[in-house]
Amino acid sequence: MKKTVFFIIVILASFTMFGQEISGQWNGVLKIPRGQLRVVFNIAKTENGYSSTMDSPDQGAKGIPVTTTSFENAVLKLQIPAAAISYEGKLNKEHIIVGNFSQAGQSLALNMSRDSIEKKALIRPQEPQKPYPYYTEEVVFENKIDKNILAGTLSLPQKEGHFPAVILITGSGPQNRDEELLGHKPFLVLADYLTKKGIAVLRFDDRGVAKSTGDFKSATTMNFAKDVKAGVDYLKTRKEILKSKIGLIGHSEGGLIAPIVAANSKDINFIVLLAGTGIRGDKLLLLQKEKIERQMGVPEKEIQKAQEIFKGAYEMVLISTENDSSLKSKINSYFKVQFGDKLNEGQISEITSQITSPWFVSFLKFDPETVLQKVECPVLVLNGDKDYQVPSDVNIDAIKKALAKGGNKNVTTKVVPNLNHLFQECKTGLMNEYETIEQTFSPIALEEISKWILIQVK
Repeated sequence: MKKTVFFIIVILASFTMFGQEISGQWNGVLKIPRGQLRVVFNIAKTENGYSSTMDSPDQGAKGIPVTTTSFENAVLKLQIPAAAISYEGKLNKEHIIVGNFSQAGQSLALNMSRDSIEKKALIRPQEPQKPYPYYTEEVVFENKIDKNILAGTLSLPQKEGHFPAVILITGSGPQNRDEELLGHKPFLVLADYLTKKGIAVLRFDDRGVAKSTGDFKSATTMNFAKDVKAGVDYLKTRKEILKSKIGLIGHSEGGLIAPIVAANSKDINFIVLLAGTGIRGDKLLLLQKEKIERQMGVPEKEIQKAQEIFKGAYEMVLISTENDSSLKSKINSYFKVQFGDKLNEGQISEITSQITSPWFVSFLKFDPETVLQKVECPVLVLNGDKDYQVPSDVNIDAIKKALAKGGNKNVTTKVVPNLNHLFQECKTGLMNEYETIEQTFSPIALEEISKWILIQVK
């Protein structure tokens, strides 16, 4: 009898231990294509079970409510349907929760422990340190059409003088003036390099980002082009800037925006397209997806199936009109049929919302050829041969043909070996290398850009 009582006590004690152990903070690291992201789950015991929140320290997000939290038979399940996020893991004897983190159909291993995780200090040898050997000034200017204020930094070779100038245009997604990503600040490095070469540089936070006002989520590529044009108008008011020597340098989507501005303004002396796009948005995204998945070793059958699914969705967007209020419902229904039980409703809703957002719809439909044909100023097209986000061969060829069709003969193109989409010297070109590479911007690419610009502004 005493043995039986002891056995029951041991069982009850084990349940109590598990209850205590799951409450509190659990830390893990997601290995994602663009690097690593720390994830924190904060779990609390309640009268009816558990409640929890999620933090993403590297994205500045804290206290994200977790809709469902359950812990039974040592298995932890968490769900955030609004973000199409779910997590399931099992607590082992080493007090580690071994599991998987899923979002919008993508699943990644994520093991959680009590140990706090500190990110390793990132080494960025190219990042300039103050005091700079040139003059910098915090500036603001207004996009008078959309009524938003853009905040940025103007760097001048010297405080007094007259200089040619460039405006740096960021890629897709909300970016600050340094185009900061995974500890890299490409535009800070580029601005530093060019200013030291005698070229003034204006770089600014995207609308709705950092110190700039406006709504980023509702903006399209055309809205961003208006922000850049406002920057051009601002430079023309500065006595230090040579009005006839103003150029644009656009990276990725910025390489799409630069021709839009140049095609509609006589104030642009030259443009530099860094990994700029030359084909329509839907074709670019399908090509990008195919190239990346093949490089990652995804089975060919799965690659082709995904191509069919997303091509079908994009075609629905392409034929939609501006007033098609039912587009979101149509796309959502389409994905439910195509994905079946592979994705839940929250995941499908997340993908649908992304594809039907104002920016995405505009990007899918826009064909760069329509504006490239109208660009009359000198153009430098620079790409890396290991760029899988904007593959160099297809896009450079399309850009050259469009410019030639419009009669522009002052075009220079160059593909630099072993450079990725961020213009880093790399091994594979995949996004999971971006953070781990110490180099921010290839010195070869920096020299190509500055050398060409200095020829244009003689």
